[in-house]
Parts: sequence; structure tokens; C-alpha cells
Amino acid sequence: MEWWKDAIIYQIYPRSFQDSNGDGIGDIPGIISRLDHLQELEVGAIWLSPVYPSPNGDNGYDISDYKNINPEYGTLEDMDRLILEAKRRGIRILMDLVINHTSTKHEWFEKSRRRIEPYTDYYYWASAKPDGSLPNNWTGFFGEDCWQWDDVRGEYYLHLFAKTQADLNYHCPKVLDEVKDVLRFWLDRGVAGFRCDVINLLWKDSLEDGENRLALTGLEHYLSLPETHDILRQLRRVLDGYKAFTVGETVFVTPEMARDLCGEGRQELNMVFSFEHMECDQHFVKWLKHDFHPKAFFKCLIKWQKELFWNAIYLENHDQPRSIPRFGSDGWWRESGKLLATLLLTLRGTPFIYQGQEIGMVDFDFDGVDQVNDVESRSVDRFLTAYHVPEALRWKIIARTSRDNARTPMQWDDGPNAGFTMADKAWLGVNRNYHFVNLADQENDPDSIWNWYKNLAKLRREREVLRRGDFLWLEATHRVFVYRRRWGAESVTVALNFSDRPARVGSRGTLLRSNYHRDGFDGRLLPWEAVILEDNGI
Repeated sequence: MEWWKDAIIYQIYPRSFQDSNGDGIGDIPGIISRLDHLQELEVGAIWLSPVYPSPNGDNGYDISDYKNINPEYGTLEDMDRLILEAKRRGIRILMDLVINHTSTKHEWFEKSRRRIEPYTDYYYWASAKPDGSLPNNWTGFFGEDCWQWDDVRGEYYLHLFAKTQADLNYHCPKVLDEVKDVLRFWLDRGVAGFRCDVINLLWKDSLEDGENRLALTGLEHYLSLPETHDILRQLRRVLDGYKAFTVGETVFVTPEMARDLCGEGRQELNMVFSFEHMECDQHFVKWLKHDFHPKAFFKCLIKWQKELFWNAIYLENHDQPRSIPRFGSDGWWRESGKLLATLLLTLRGTPFIYQGQEIGMVDFDFDGVDQVNDVESRSVDRFLTAYHVPEALRWKIIARTSRDNARTPMQWDDGPNAGFTMADKAWLGVNRNYHFVNLADQENDPDSIWNWYKNLAKLRREREVLRRGDFLWLEATHRVFVYRRRWGAESVTVALNFSDRPARVGSRGTLLRSNYHRDGFDGRLLPWEAVILEDNGI
């Protein structure tokens, strides 16, 4: 069986994980110093958000050199040492592959804007329409139009994301050759694979106007087109030479679209990150949230468990708010944090833990948009301002949805800056709750969220049924989710109460785990209780 079907994968946002040199920014030597923490969690692989050189218009997702390391994070030698030290602990390294766009500071873009061959057509360039308006009516992912004028070239360039992130043009064959070369460079250094950023958007079939919609006008011209599948199959041929792994960030995919990207025999991706379960608390776009309704969440999870053979299971990442205030309860912080851990580590698929999730970190406690670094949040603030949305409402929207919620520094202990940095100030504000939410305090507390994650990781390793078993849902009400995992003669049931009121379920069995540490189970779930039962006689 493929290693990634047995592994727990841990995402590191390098800028916020551990600073080793006192500049307030996390770095690769800092990651190396914390590898034992990840080994304790039984992590099989680390996914690193981008560590390449970047002007940080979007904190590393605007890459200016694919074959080097951002000096803020270290050197290529530091990266080689990380790969080696992780391997000694049985941990693989996955890089973040961002190939829909590059930074406008990349050498390719600098030469393309000057029409220097062979780079002239590496990006999408276009002139204004005859009436002087933008080349088309497309709108981007950050709430603005998709075109930026370049004085040097005398044309507009396409950017589906920030203005500093110019989209690569895969109609130019040399672009794909460059990407293949990037893959070989890192695979030769020993990385085990890649998380592929917005990978189903690569091919734009034309630059014609799109059908007007509330957001992302033009989507039909680039979402999961056949030519993107062709590109992925070409990349797969390079990856297979190294037995490398890929997981794709795939926006707006249905289960059918996901099967086309990672199904057996497709020879494209190994897994995909879908977003439907992360969209069950929003109206149309991520910035318009409504109250969380557990039943809708359960239905979505069931749908993907049934329709996709293998899922990438996640509740948090660098682009999403933290899971406890979103899907759990601040008032039942410890209990709901453990319940969400149980869900994450018992569904069928490969679980991804995001840094800080294992100690129950929550959203930022900033006071205003001036404390926010996230380029998307600032773009949304400008957009809402242009439509005369009052400042208080703008901040309410941003505070609930900002990507910076997950990007505050890791809370290691209750010392200055939560043990993240020796600098007077971290690059982004540390949540003031670090005095009572930190790893050091939880390590010595057998009832902590951290020790619950460790307990479940060990159980998952020991019980093949939790790693490989089939999934069957038994109950999904407005607050209770019950499902069974079965592998051969082995069967376990997981029962979860997503509420602060007791609930009853019909399942019985020998109690393996409860986040209330009970001795037995009589069918009554306590508030935010998670239980794992050994099914007797099934």
C-alpha cells in the first residue's frame, strides 16, 4: 500500500513555525529544531508552504526563483539538512508547488515584459479592447479584476490572484518544460513529492469575456479543463520516475471532477484537497459566513467519503480560519478540540494536521485591519470600502474570514512571544491567549488536546481498520454524527456530539476511547463528546 495512505501529514507555515535567529520570522533551522515534536505526533510527512525566494506579496506564493531558498528562511544547505534530519526520524518532506503563477519579480516575467526570447509568451499578455476597457471582464480570487497594465511591455498581463502574481501561459510549451525541470531539481535533492497549488486552473482556453456572476467571472474559461489534465499527465511521467507523491489543491471540484484528477488509472494526482466541506458555512463566497450547521457539514463529509475512494482529510490550513471557533465551541474549547481531532483521525483518507491545531490554537485576537498582513484580507477591505460598507461591518467580515487567523505564530510556551522568537516582535501578532494555550503546558497535562492527538495517532497506527477500513455512516442528525470503519473482521464505530447538550445514539460496543475518559459507554454522549467503540460480534 502507498505510504501516504498510512501516514499523517503535517503542514508547516514556515514564517510562523519557529524562528531560530531572532529576526521575528520562522525559518528552516527552526523547523529542524522542532522535528522531535512532529515525531512524537507520529507524523509521516511534512508539507512545507513555500520556502522559495519571494518578495512576499502573498507570503511566498509569489515565487521569484523556483530553485533556491528564501534567505529569510535559510539556505539550500539548510534545506538539505532538513530533508536529512527528517528522514532520520522517518519523516518525508513535501514542497509546495506553485505553478499557476509566478511573482512579477521572477526572471521569466522580467524577460517576458521585455519580449526577450524564449520568454515572450511565458505569461498571458493582452491589449485593451477597442473601447479602451480591460482585455476581458474576468474577476479574480481576491475580489478584484484580473488585469494589470505593464508600462515596459505596453500590454496588460493576467493575474487570477494578486497583482504581483502573473499567470503562466501553458500554451507556450517551454513553460511546461521549465516546470518539469523544477520538479527534477527538488526530487534530486530528496523531497518526496509536492502539494500543488490551485492546480486545476492551469489552462486558460481563451481570453474571451466570461458569463457575469457574483464572483469569479470567467471561471468557465479555466476551471479543470481537459488540457489541464494533459499537463498533469505529463508531469506525472516525471514524478513516477522518482515514485513521488502529489496532492492537489483543486478549487470548486465535485466528486466526479476529483475522480478525474486522482482516480485509479488517470495518472495525474494521488489525492486532492476538496473544499465543499469548508464551504458549508458560507453564502456564495468565503467572506459571507453564516452560522455553522453540523448536519450540512456531516452530509458533505458523507458525500465525499462515499463518492471518492481516498480523501485528503483536513479541517485547517494556511488559508482557512481555525477549526475550534468555526466547527467547535470556544466555550467547550478542550472538548470540542478533541472531538475535531477524533473526526480528523478516524475518517477514511489521509489526515492533514495544520501547525498549532494539535494544541487547539484559535483565531487571531487582532483589534483592526491595520494588524492584518494577509493580501487577500486587505484586498477585500478595499473592495468593501469602495461599496461603502461601514468600517465595523468590514472588520467583522475580515476578522471571521482572514487567512491570518491561521498564520499567527506557533505557541510553544508561555514565555515572550510564545517561544516562537527571541525578537522583541514577531512578524505577525501572537495571540494573547498563549499564556494558557501552548505546547509546554499541554505536554504535562494528560487531559490536554496535545496528548489526545498523540493518543489518537498511536491508535491509528495500531489499528489497521482506522487507516484502511471502509466507511459507513450510521447517523447524521442536526448535532450527532456516527459512522463505522470496517476492515475484514475488524470494525469500530465513531460517535460525535457536535453540541453543548447531551445526546443519545443507538451504537454500543467496547469503549476504546472517550474524550471524557469514561470506563464504559451506555449510548449517552456528553456535550462535545467523541467516543470510539470496538464493535462486538460484527
